[in-house]
Amino acid sequence: MRELVGLCSKCGKELFCMDGFFNGVHTDEQKILCYDCLEQEGKENKNPQS
Repeated sequence: MRELVGLCSKCGKELFCMDGFFNGVHTDEQKILCYDCLEQEGKENKNPQS
């Protein structure tokens, strides 16, 4: 079963709950992100000089 949960707050990709598992993450700011944007956000935070 696949149910649309919402859109990634950064890139707009559709995020689904598939068989009871959410294929994204909820942030502390009450937003949802896809794994690609989460990874990109982590890289930005680790390299503040760029």
